[in-house]
Amino acid sequence: MTVSECSTDRQPALIDVETFFADPQFANASISPDGARVAYLAPHRGRLNVWVRDIDRTHDDAVPVTGDARRGITTYYWTDNPRWLLYLQDTDGNEDWHLYRADLGDPGAPAVDLTPLEPGSRVVGAEPLDSVPGSVLVTMNRRPLFFDVFRLDVATGETVLYREQDDPTATILFDRRGEPAFRTALAADGLVEISAIDPGGHIRLLRRLGGAEHPMSVQPQLITADGKGLLVGSFQDGDDLRLVRIDHETGAETVVAAVEGHDLDISGMMLPGVLPPPVHTDRATGEVLAARFVGDRPHVEVVDPHFAGVYAALRELSDGVPGTLSSDLSGTRWVVTFVHDRDPGVTWFYDHATGAARLLFRSYPDRDPADAAPMEPVEFAARDGLPLHAYLTLPVGLEPRNLPLVLLVHGGPWAHDAWGYSEDAQFLANRGYAVLQVNFRGSLGYGRRHVTAAIGEFARAMHDDLLDAVDWAVGRGYADPGRIGIYGGSYGGYAALVGVTVTPDRFAAAVDYVGISDLANFLRTLPPFTRAYSVNNWYRYVGDPENAEQEADMPARSPITMADRITTPLLVAQGANDVRVVQAESDNIVASLRARGVPVEYLLADDEGHGFANSENRVRLYRAIEAHFAEHLGGRRGAARE
Repeated sequence: MTVSECSTDRQPALIDVETFFADPQFANASISPDGARVAYLAPHRGRLNVWVRDIDRTHDDAVPVTGDARRGITTYYWTDNPRWLLYLQDTDGNEDWHLYRADLGDPGAPAVDLTPLEPGSRVVGAEPLDSVPGSVLVTMNRRPLFFDVFRLDVATGETVLYREQDDPTATILFDRRGEPAFRTALAADGLVEISAIDPGGHIRLLRRLGGAEHPMSVQPQLITADGKGLLVGSFQDGDDLRLVRIDHETGAETVVAAVEGHDLDISGMMLPGVLPPPVHTDRATGEVLAARFVGDRPHVEVVDPHFAGVYAALRELSDGVPGTLSSDLSGTRWVVTFVHDRDPGVTWFYDHATGAARLLFRSYPDRDPADAAPMEPVEFAARDGLPLHAYLTLPVGLEPRNLPLVLLVHGGPWAHDAWGYSEDAQFLANRGYAVLQVNFRGSLGYGRRHVTAAIGEFARAMHDDLLDAVDWAVGRGYADPGRIGIYGGSYGGYAALVGVTVTPDRFAAAVDYVGISDLANFLRTLPPFTRAYSVNNWYRYVGDPENAEQEADMPARSPITMADRITTPLLVAQGANDVRVVQAESDNIVASLRARGVPVEYLLADDEGHGFANSENRVRLYRAIEAHFAEHLGGRRGAARE
């Protein structure tokens, strides 16, 4: 049977865009330190806000404790005082994060900005300070180029400088008593220097790690429970990223967790509190419980014998993989969210003392996982022999032959696609497209060789990997070679623009979402404080625009200089407040096309940054994507709501 002979009534019903891209009903749950309450995100005043309820109650009994009507909240923190909860918020996606305090005793009271900062400065983290109850350590750059550490009294808002940095690349790591124990800093040659801080403040170099194989720096960086070791990801003398302990006295490395042929998954360091962390630790003691590794499905390597029993019980609750975990201070009561390819968020409560467990909520209770498309891991080789790992999502109810295909390219590029629920992949599959997500060279999670193979290969071998992935799908018969689309955000948007400039005949449609068009301009317009951190990523992999010889190579890899080759139907989407890929990156490519009379659709959101967060903007974006691919690739299209 051919695709044209398949009846569309075998396919799942079309989920309209408004439903598909509405905010989740529940998300990002965590349990309170005493185990009595659970906090989570849910809609309130048209945005995601933090709600709190007793652990034994339902959402009907919950109370919204934040009331932001402008932009949804993603990151929040319990404190050691049951009255206060903290959360991060920026302004319309500009990433100038401030730390706010919500009063759980008076949920209707206005939130208090504890970190009033000048534009361009931001909070990057808040950690409990056990030695001073009622306080947290907050890292922020009141001095634009330096991220200093401050002690903040949650109740009064008093802020005191705790540790001033002398190097814009340096990080001071504190033990559980709040004493400085380790220092990491980026040397001029790109290696990360790890030093011990001895009593009296003397800094003693222990080891030099990494370089280009750590484009996002050495991650994680966690002090051990006893304060005498530092946990980091290290390749040591092999190709796999392992979790190792560096001794404070000797600098010796000891492997804490390793899985042959797999990397420690550090992606959670980029979205803490939202994505699972690379290392799960005991909330009370800081002892390592387990580590996460990259695989066809995420793999959790249990380290702590007691936690092994907890984890075995959690695994019985779902056929997914445990994702974010939180427990009370006793380690008895747990809230766990599962990663699953067909279910966009299931959260359970489990009591290890009694063995009792119950479903807390599903993020989208109106979604039937049976209607979703499985995400299948696949492997093939690039043209130079480099192994490539990818995920193929095929639409339900259609014969997997000669389908329109969308090549969905992840951002970063130092990130990776992983098994789990992808809104983009599921939406496109629901519209009848095969979706291919390839972890091209440079993607993290597949070894030292894989990531460093991307050095100097923007718009070259990195692009060839994407073409090789398409050729694999066509060669296997999944994809119609005349109906291939390319779509991505950030680096993925750049990849889409490279696709329609470097290889203008390969794609029938393209979507560039907050993507780079001019490498030199992109690098020059990054926030000033990022320059010190760019040695092992952008400058090593692409070049430094302040170096004339390196800048001279960038036009050949910048879509803006090849815009006259674009004939592929193109959709461009951009946030006006994007500080990573500034609006000019999209404005200029659109202006170039319009000057030639080439049709291009341009969506600009005035209240968004590096990606659209507000549901009305996501709906607008995906309506446009749906129409764009339906017109040029031939997939299904739903009716818009009036």
